[in-house]
Amino acid sequence: MQKVIAIVFAVLLSSITHTTELEQKALNSLYDEIWHHTMISSPTYATYVGYPGQNGRWSDISLETVKTNKEKRKEFLERLRALSPENLDEDSLLGWQLVEKNLSDEIDGYAFPEEFILIHQRSGVQQDIADTLSMMPKASRQDFTDRIARLQGAADYIDQNILMLKEGLRRNITPPQITLRDVPDQIRNTTPEDLLKSPLLKSFSNFPKSMSKDEQNKIINEAIAIVKDSTYPAFARLLTFLENDYIPNANSSIALSDMPNGANWYRHRAKRFTTSDLTPQQIHSLGLREVKRIRKQMDNVIAESGFNGTFEQFTTFLRTDPQFYMTSAESLLAGYRDIAKRADPELAKMFGKLPRMPYGVIPIPDYAAKSQTTAYYWGGSSKDGRPGYFYANTYALETRPTWEMEALTLHEAMPGHHLQISLAQELPETHALLQNLSYTGFVEGWGLYAESLGDEMGFYQDPYSKFGQLTYEMWRAVRLVVDTGMHLFGWDRQKSIDFFASNTAKSMHDIEVEIDRYISWPAQALAYKIGELKFKELRARATEKLDEKFDLRSFHDQLHEKGALPLDVLDHRTDIWINSQL
Repeated sequence: MQKVIAIVFAVLLSSITHTTELEQKALNSLYDEIWHHTMISSPTYATYVGYPGQNGRWSDISLETVKTNKEKRKEFLERLRALSPENLDEDSLLGWQLVEKNLSDEIDGYAFPEEFILIHQRSGVQQDIADTLSMMPKASRQDFTDRIARLQGAADYIDQNILMLKEGLRRNITPPQITLRDVPDQIRNTTPEDLLKSPLLKSFSNFPKSMSKDEQNKIINEAIAIVKDSTYPAFARLLTFLENDYIPNANSSIALSDMPNGANWYRHRAKRFTTSDLTPQQIHSLGLREVKRIRKQMDNVIAESGFNGTFEQFTTFLRTDPQFYMTSAESLLAGYRDIAKRADPELAKMFGKLPRMPYGVIPIPDYAAKSQTTAYYWGGSSKDGRPGYFYANTYALETRPTWEMEALTLHEAMPGHHLQISLAQELPETHALLQNLSYTGFVEGWGLYAESLGDEMGFYQDPYSKFGQLTYEMWRAVRLVVDTGMHLFGWDRQKSIDFFASNTAKSMHDIEVEIDRYISWPAQALAYKIGELKFKELRARATEKLDEKFDLRSFHDQLHEKGALPLDVLDHRTDIWINSQL
């Protein structure tokens, strides 16, 4: 009898194992299809992640293709849900849950006409072409052949953008007019009279040694001819359309809630960016509480500094005193690089695992710098040999104070975005689709949490840098108030600027650029503070429950063990980790 039971058990176990393997195989096959579709429908993203075969193409953004791509994504979700996740192991189940959430959130967003919001001063075709050419690899002749093909297709891509913008205008779906004011000059900066000074040609350099001088000159001359005869005229058409038709007739309201179904559109974006169930009203109230809390800390730093004056006088001092400003772009970049070098050796005290990917600090391109924020990060690609980059804004040096540099570097480089994004890309035995899932609440929340680690890393030793770190935290708290205020609760642009200026030491130029960013990118800015508070909550929970068993390096490592996660999933996994340590 026992032998019979053993045989039956073995058969059942074999059957379960076989079923699990079949489900896993089907899941991986579906991942392959989803990833490939993502890459061919977004060739510039394919270039960013190093996916082969797409470097000569631009996205097809036509209404017909947009509709086809949406139907394909719905099909992927149906097929994913048709699988049996209960037959998957723990890691595979997590992957299924993440992809299911990503697809379902994406498809929920189809209720709103995002496809017509194509251009504003932070992004759009006026920047995409030069930016994309600049990040393409340069390892072989094929890389430059692809570059030529992509440049050759730029005119059609620009014209397709014009058609979609015209359709959006016809439907009264445009970005707010205020966010378009610098776009014409961005086009002019991309198309200077001297062709050789155009950023469109800048990446036709640093050829591989395998290419002869004649081959290099042929490529350069071909690129110059394309830019002169095709790309410049297409940009001229875009400029004429924008200045004569699009910008004068764009929506004057800054509120997303004033768009068709706009209030629900904003709520959807808030939920998707924060990966939380907080309502906009709850987020607004949380922001007001955080502003009050951080303001008390800022007042304490002012008192400790010995400054004899009000908060407003202190922030005016920080904004205007020459001691806080570099006199050249080179010295500003050197300052950022020095901070990065000082941060690197401190990382071993906080992380057991560090990324292999190197990173650099470079300036934001001149043609875009005026309307860009203080900094941003672009991830690297080990496949293409491209490092990660912390892009620093060197425009208007009188608005780039030194007291903000430590917090900014820790956010954009290490232990902020570079560490988090690179670790995700280096996850072992993980499908590329899962490696590149991104949740803004996690990614930007981690960046802001990384700023707070500066105290433990030996930064913020003078009151000005400490005030700078608090200013950056306050900046993200202010976002919760003004973003929800403008898009849902009737705040105008000036009220938002005034609220921002009265609570931080950021320069007025930076404040206006930031406010316009929130207008052009509704709800994205909410994710930073929501995510940071979650990371701090989890650390406090782990510290309290584990007491002497708490190890900061292990805690940080487990946060990044599966890459970026929705905040509710992160919370659950951290509880499991805490219990495992007990």
